[in-house]
Amino acid sequence: MGQDGTFLRLIWTVLTVVVLALLLHSFLYHYFPNVLQHDFLSNNNHTINAEPRVVQARGTLAEDEKSTIELFENSRDSVVFITTRQRVMDAWTRNIFSVPSGTGSGFIWDDEGHVITNFHVIKGASEATVRVTDGRDYKASLVGASPTHDIAVLRINVRFQRYMPVPIGTSNDLKVGQKVFAIGNPFGLDWTLTTGIVSALDRSLPSGDGRNIDNLIQTDAAINPGNSGGPLLDSAGRLIGINTAIYSPSGASAGIGFAVPVDTVNRVVPQIISRGKYIRPAMGITVDSKLNKRLAEHLKISGVIILSISPGSAAEEAGLEGATVTPEGNIVANDVIVAIDGKPIDSVDKLFSRIDNYKVGDTIKLTVRRYGDRSEEVEVPITLQSGE
Repeated sequence: MGQDGTFLRLIWTVLTVVVLALLLHSFLYHYFPNVLQHDFLSNNNHTINAEPRVVQARGTLAEDEKSTIELFENSRDSVVFITTRQRVMDAWTRNIFSVPSGTGSGFIWDDEGHVITNFHVIKGASEATVRVTDGRDYKASLVGASPTHDIAVLRINVRFQRYMPVPIGTSNDLKVGQKVFAIGNPFGLDWTLTTGIVSALDRSLPSGDGRNIDNLIQTDAAINPGNSGGPLLDSAGRLIGINTAIYSPSGASAGIGFAVPVDTVNRVVPQIISRGKYIRPAMGITVDSKLNKRLAEHLKISGVIILSISPGSAAEEAGLEGATVTPEGNIVANDVIVAIDGKPIDSVDKLFSRIDNYKVGDTIKLTVRRYGDRSEEVEVPITLQSGE
């Protein structure tokens, strides 16, 4: 029992010392912090003879690194940074102010100072400023736009300075898995390069005028707000698309970005430059998306029902026939477009998209299903007219 008591007293003494040490430490920490720090700081002030470490030789860059660096250095001067401003009115003083409204990207199209960007980058803006890689700022004028394609054309005065236009490629021969490179100004961080691949082709998104932008390129190259309007390049440094949108619940890159294909750009931009707007090719027929959907479901057909034909139009010359309305108000389909040049058509949006791949004056071949007394499927050539 005596030994047990001695052991317990020893334990009690140790615990008492530990508690007192902790209390003393806490007291010194709160009231005399310099006391605790003195030894650490004094040890840190001693002098040691030290030299920079020897740099390890890096060796040559990998071939893919060299090609990426070369692509960026050759392409960056063709890319621009766009800032926009918007006029607003003070509700109390009725004064008009110009306030910043957004930023985006673009690229030099030609030697005349035309700059291509997205329509949504400049939508609602009262003025736009284009900054080039040498740091110069230019006030831009709006040449025209096509909201349907989310394309806008600006122009800057480059009378005494020439900037390199981006080389033009093709998009109809792209393959899923190809490397792509995006240059832009995400979040205002100018001339940023991101890389990825073509993730998918022929995607669709709603456009500014309520229709869909079709044939979009999907990529996993990091595209963020501010990248809009910038170029998407192939591994040869050629333009294959305009970065236009991202899919992201958070608003930042989630690995799903979209670009307007360059074949569309190369068809739309020259018209905007020469006419100030894009003139869609047309046939001279009347169709309706909602009504077409209901009639197609009722008739159990897949195609676009022609509701009426404009007098003197290309459709009238081709012998197409519009629907008939009975005295009871029922619509009876006559001609239904089911394909263009062998490519199936199952909606009004798809019809517009297919026609938009052609120019005014092109001749296309419609596959038409005829109902009524002439129940048959025929091929009808038609020369596209101006959509004005």
